[in-house]
Amino acid sequence: MNLSSDFAQEFPYRARIYLNNASTSRMPRTGIETMNDFLVKYNEYGPDSELSDNYVKERLNNLRKSISKIIKCSHEEVILTQSVTDGINFVANGMKFKPKSNIITRGSNHEHPANHYPWVRAGQKIELREISIDETGYFDLDSLKKMTDDNTQLVVLSHALFNTGAILPVEEIGNYLAEKNIPYFIDAAQTVGCINDVDVNKIKCNFMSFNGSKWLCGPMGMGIFFCKKESSELIEPLQVGGESAIFHDNKIVHKEMPARFQAGFRNWVGAAGLEASVNFLLKIGIDKIRSQNIKLANMMREELSRMRGITLFGPQEDNRRTSIVSFAIEGKNPELVVKRLEKENMILAVREIFSKKVIRSSPHFFNTESEILQVIDALKRD
Repeated sequence: MNLSSDFAQEFPYRARIYLNNASTSRMPRTGIETMNDFLVKYNEYGPDSELSDNYVKERLNNLRKSISKIIKCSHEEVILTQSVTDGINFVANGMKFKPKSNIITRGSNHEHPANHYPWVRAGQKIELREISIDETGYFDLDSLKKMTDDNTQLVVLSHALFNTGAILPVEEIGNYLAEKNIPYFIDAAQTVGCINDVDVNKIKCNFMSFNGSKWLCGPMGMGIFFCKKESSELIEPLQVGGESAIFHDNKIVHKEMPARFQAGFRNWVGAAGLEASVNFLLKIGIDKIRSQNIKLANMMREELSRMRGITLFGPQEDNRRTSIVSFAIEGKNPELVVKRLEKENMILAVREIFSKKVIRSSPHFFNTESEILQVIDALKRD
């Protein structure tokens, strides 16, 4: 199977080799064209008209239905945001924390700032407990169990780590938390669209946040916040407006999901683009995308392992990681290496594992084996 060869027309961007999809991915042509078509039709209808209003509602509902197919939830549990950070802050700042309650996170500077800083700030009001992790970023489930108590009101985890691609055992943890009736938040920025079987029912999470511009190949400014319908009353909406509430009996009454969390207008054209990109991925099949991703990642890891002075990070087993490949080159500054590669039209990234800077490659299904080999050759030349 070589999916990338099938998408020369959908991803015709060959002037540069792009291996930074864990940050922001490229969009397929269909997503870009759909955004253009949306704007043309929206303006032809008349932006503030019944026809355009119905058109927008249809597109937003279609996007929610497409997302619900990927994460296996009801479409009314899909809230449109502008970023992963939005969804995280919905919970961190909106959760109705009780006195003496505590939050448990993986924490530390091994976590992405978007899923660390909001909880640190919440910890200024209630107790924040951080699970001890090893050099890989993993932790012992028994450590989590010992840390939870009757006052634990939320457990926060990333599904996969942004710096190594390591996939955490979120389902195992979810089963334990469900038994204890402890709410569960998942940052899925590095898994939705990248690996198969991201199922909120199997994970048993109450909340999940991810964006559309990473592995889902959508536009910037689009995010998704999953809120289990039964858990919606656990958090107070951060914003209120005519789209999300009504004024009744001299008080504000929040509307039903998903409108409850969507005050103000959305990024409508972005939603149209994301819908097209998501449907494009669904047509291919997330299973096939996952297979291609890990094939490219394994190829890169194998080629790197043959080079002298290379240290690879992340799990060896491919079922325990995404397609992120992080590595260091002995005696080489990662930032200078990445800058040199960009001058040669090859885009990778610099990230940190604890305080150590590393080079991060993150291929997606439209990347090719030839591109991987060209990057390897460039690394060998220096």
